[in-house]
Amino acid sequence: MSSDESQNAAAASERRDAVREKAQQVQARQSRARAIRGATITATVIAVIAVAAIVVTWAVSSAASKPLLSPANATHDGFVVTGVSGVGIASEDPADTGAIEATPTPTPEPESDAEKTPKATPTAQPDVDIRVYVDYLSTGSRDFQLANVQQLSKWVTEEAATLTYYPVAMLTSKSNGTKYSLRAAGAAACVATHSPEFFFAFNNALLTQQPDVDSDGYTDAELADLAQASGIDSPKPVRSCIEDQAFASWAKTATERALDGLPDTDDVALTGTPMVLVNGTPYVGALNDPKEFAQFVLTVASDAYYEESPSPTPTP
Repeated sequence: MSSDESQNAAAASERRDAVREKAQQVQARQSRARAIRGATITATVIAVIAVAAIVVTWAVSSAASKPLLSPANATHDGFVVTGVSGVGIASEDPADTGAIEATPTPTPEPESDAEKTPKATPTAQPDVDIRVYVDYLSTGSRDFQLANVQQLSKWVTEEAATLTYYPVAMLTSKSNGTKYSLRAAGAAACVATHSPEFFFAFNNALLTQQPDVDSDGYTDAELADLAQASGIDSPKPVRSCIEDQAFASWAKTATERALDGLPDTDDVALTGTPMVLVNGTPYVGALNDPKEFAQFVLTVASDAYYEESPSPTPTP
């Protein structure tokens, strides 16, 4: 072999070695880059998981440490109507609105001396206790309110009856996921807490301006606007309470309690809305007939009237 051929072979071998070395260097750099990227991604994922865990832990601990808010002025989860401000009372004939009046006492006929024994004579009309369980997405609750708001207002104004509303949330799933029924019940509790004189007006507005079932219902801001339009005297705390959904959890537990059983009844539980009780007796008549409801109230009141009358005491 000539010297030229030997030199060419050596040069070719050196070039191959140089190319191989460069390839190895490039491969090493790529491996290092992949390792760095993998470590960075792993570290990022770990950091995100750690932050998420911290946030969840904080949220859970905060929720656990935060007491369940309960509305003021509530009795057994109900709100007694103390005023009818903001609700107009139409001028109507008492005969048409079912005025609650004391049962007249018949004039006794003259008796002989032998027949003159004391008799029980009713002297006072007993209290009429009307309790209404309402879901603000219930069409039946709306129908009852529209039909009876005038005579209910009249009875409260004349102190002829005690009227209590119990907001419940049985139709929470009927509002496209917005939980309107629950939020409206909580909003009613907000008004009852911060502007109790206007609770009846807001309750009436929620029912008479009721959104359709299976709609989104009002937003929290719109509920606050509706409360303000009802004439509330504490708009700022009411708005804050409604928009923060301060009593949403209370509304849920109040509904659960009502489904388990109603206070001061003989094992009566909430089965639907509206549920109307008069002196503990459920009303099962037409929801949109105020005369039928007034007659029911008068009948229950009359029965209670004579049941509470003292029995005759013989005189020797």
